[in-house]
Amino acid sequence: MIIFTAPETWPFGAALAVMVGLSIVEGAGLMLAHSPSHLLESLMPDMPDGVEGPLGWLHVGKVPLLVLLILFLAGFTVSGYVIQSVAHGLTGSLFPAWLACIPAFLAGVSTVNGVGGLLAKIVPGDETSAVSEQTLIGRAGVIVSGHARDGVAAEAKVRDANGRAHYVMVEPDIAEQTLDEGTAIVLVRKAGARFKCIRNPHPELL
Repeated sequence: MIIFTAPETWPFGAALAVMVGLSIVEGAGLMLAHSPSHLLESLMPDMPDGVEGPLGWLHVGKVPLLVLLILFLAGFTVSGYVIQSVAHGLTGSLFPAWLACIPAFLAGVSTVNGVGGLLAKIVPGDETSAVSEQTLIGRAGVIVSGHARDGVAAEAKVRDANGRAHYVMVEPDIAEQTLDEGTAIVLVRKAGARFKCIRNPHPELL
């Protein structure tokens, strides 16, 4: 018990409390179909699609922000207590809190990258239901991966009326067109499991 009550572990106790609180809030919001993550993301500036670098590495824009924060806090908390437990077992004392926070922070970031990557592959499919897909027709988006041409689909990111991001497969509605990655588009109709799209004549709508 000394590990959990020692002043050297207070950052990890605080992180645990925040994580539990956020998890409860997020869980309650999901049950009520009003996820706080969606509200938070609607207040944030839109992230560039296909973003690379630190934000892309952390899967920002692909996984709800609150979920990413919870993952970070989980990695930070668990690794922090493990580090202090190992230190206590080897030396009989604990590291100063600031020193233990350094590797714990790196572990938290790594947790966001690893687990967030797995969630990023699941979240888009969960967010886009058969009913909500029909409401995406007429919505603006951008191609984030691949080159769309007749018979070959690319992945596009489209936001619904509530600001929630959907990742869908698209082909150009005009057979002769090729739409490259980064092209602003508008969904015009559903064709099986894919959408047909055209170039967005008014990119400022995105």
